[in-house]
Amino acid sequence: MEALTHLDFSALWPFIAVGFGAQLVDGALGMAFGVICNTLLVAVIGLPPARASANVHIVETFTTAISGLSHAITGNIDKGLFLRLLVPGVIGGVAGAYVLTNIDGAVVKPFVLAYLVIIGIYLLVRGLMFPPKVSKPKVVEPLGLLGGFMDAAGGGGWGPIVTSNLLVQGVEPRKVVGTVSAVEFFLTAVVSATFIYNLGIKDFATATVGLLIGGVFAAPLGAFFAKRIPMKVMLVMVGTVLTITSTYGFVRAVLM
Repeated sequence: MEALTHLDFSALWPFIAVGFGAQLVDGALGMAFGVICNTLLVAVIGLPPARASANVHIVETFTTAISGLSHAITGNIDKGLFLRLLVPGVIGGVAGAYVLTNIDGAVVKPFVLAYLVIIGIYLLVRGLMFPPKVSKPKVVEPLGLLGGFMDAAGGGGWGPIVTSNLLVQGVEPRKVVGTVSAVEFFLTAVVSATFIYNLGIKDFATATVGLLIGGVFAAPLGAFFAKRIPMKVMLVMVGTVLTITSTYGFVRAVLM
């Protein structure tokens, strides 16, 4: 608490803007908050990957709580899909947080990002060329496990991995976004606890406080847009966001 009293509040505004924009995209499309914020913390603030991922997940515990509640109120959650993602996602998240605090998670990150670039392009083309067909997902639990692991170990990945794959399988986009966002609250809470246990408790930095303020204010708006954006438009938007963020992350991971 002592660190909070010495914050330079004028320095909060850039991070509030980033948190607001990142959560607005995440709430509407089910992805990108962790990717955007983690990139900022590592590239601009210079935090170690483990500390950056820990800070992002602490912030996401608050933003995903509001986002998940908003999606529940607007009817965007599939209960069956929620339960199938929850346990594997939490297990993968705990494993990923443990690995990142003990092993360099950057080793596998380029391969995952390359895969996400391909998925992003596929979804973009699918949204532009073909009307999406809604169907029941066949592969769910492995996605939750992988998504949870990479989200913690790579500083982001739950939304891109799980949302993109469920969309590829033909699940209704607004149900995917709402359900994935709701599960993410439980994932981030457990992952944050795991990071704190391994790294110790540290006071919030200026960046984390700013991201938290911006993210909390944007969370309800994301659910609002998710319910009203047409299915085809959402596929195009998800494909575009995923392709851009994953390509940027892949280039940075390879060059670094």
